[in-house]
Amino acid sequence: MAINITELSGAAGAQIFGLDLTQELSVEDKKALKRAWKDHMVLLLRGQKLSEDEQERFCRVFGEIAGLKSQNSDSKFLFVTNKEDPNVATAVQLGEMMFHYDQAYSEQPCKASTLYSIEIPDVGGNTSFANCCAAYDQLSDEWKGLLETKTALNYFNYDTNPSLRPDKIDPDAPQYSHPVIRTHQETGRKSVYVNRLMTIRINEVEKRESDRILDFLFNLIEDPRNVYEHVWHVDDLVLWDNRCTAHARQHYDPQKRRLLRRMTILDENPVA
Repeated sequence: MAINITELSGAAGAQIFGLDLTQELSVEDKKALKRAWKDHMVLLLRGQKLSEDEQERFCRVFGEIAGLKSQNSDSKFLFVTNKEDPNVATAVQLGEMMFHYDQAYSEQPCKASTLYSIEIPDVGGNTSFANCCAAYDQLSDEWKGLLETKTALNYFNYDTNPSLRPDKIDPDAPQYSHPVIRTHQETGRKSVYVNRLMTIRINEVEKRESDRILDFLFNLIEDPRNVYEHVWHVDDLVLWDNRCTAHARQHYDPQKRRLLRRMTILDENPVA
C-alpha cells in the first residue's frame, strides 16, 4: 500500500496513512517519511499497536537514539505519566505544561522526540505544537536584525511547577544559552528558539528589555495561527522536530491516568 499524507493544520502536522510500523519499512517508505517530516515538522500515525522495539525501530529511521539524561536508568524510554511506576523510568507530571523545546537547557538538545499513547484521559491532556519557523517568517526585518546576534539562557528545574515561569533560578539546575534565532541544519529555515517554560532571559540586554522581547516572542510562537493542537487517541504515535517545533501540554483531570512512552533522537550538530 502506498503512503498517503494528509495535512493536519495550516500551521504544522501531517497524518501518515498506509504504514504498519510492526513491519520493517522499505527504503522508499523511509524516504517518504523523511520528506514528510521535513515538510510538516510533526507526523502522526494512528492505530499503531507498538512494542518498545517497534517504536525504537521507527525512531532509528530519523537518527540515533538518545539515552535518558536526567534519570538513573539504562532505559531509552521515558514514560510520561501522572502516576508513579517504580518499575520504569517515569516523568510524573500533572496538568498543564507550558510551551517548550525538549532539553533546551542542555548544550545539545535532542533532534526529535516521539510519544506513543498508551492510556489517555477522556477530556484534556492535548499536546499543542508550535511552528517556530512560521513565527520567524512573521517577524519584521527590524525584529530579525535585532534578534540575529542575540542569545538566551534556557533553564529548567524539575521540582518546579511547569505551568508557571520561575521567579528565581537555582544555580544547580541545568541551564544553557543558545542563539535566539536558530537555523535548521537540513532545510536551512530559520526559527525562533525561545520558549515560555525554559527561556529565562536574553543575555545581551537589560532585564526590562529582555522581558519585553521574550513576551513578544512567546506570544508570536503561541499565536493560534502557528499552532496545531493534537487530540490524543490510544495507540497514536507522534514524531516532532525539536529543532523548530515547541510543544505544550493542556490541562487534564489528574485523577484520570495519562500514560505515554517517549523516545528521543540525538542531534548530531550543535545549535546554530
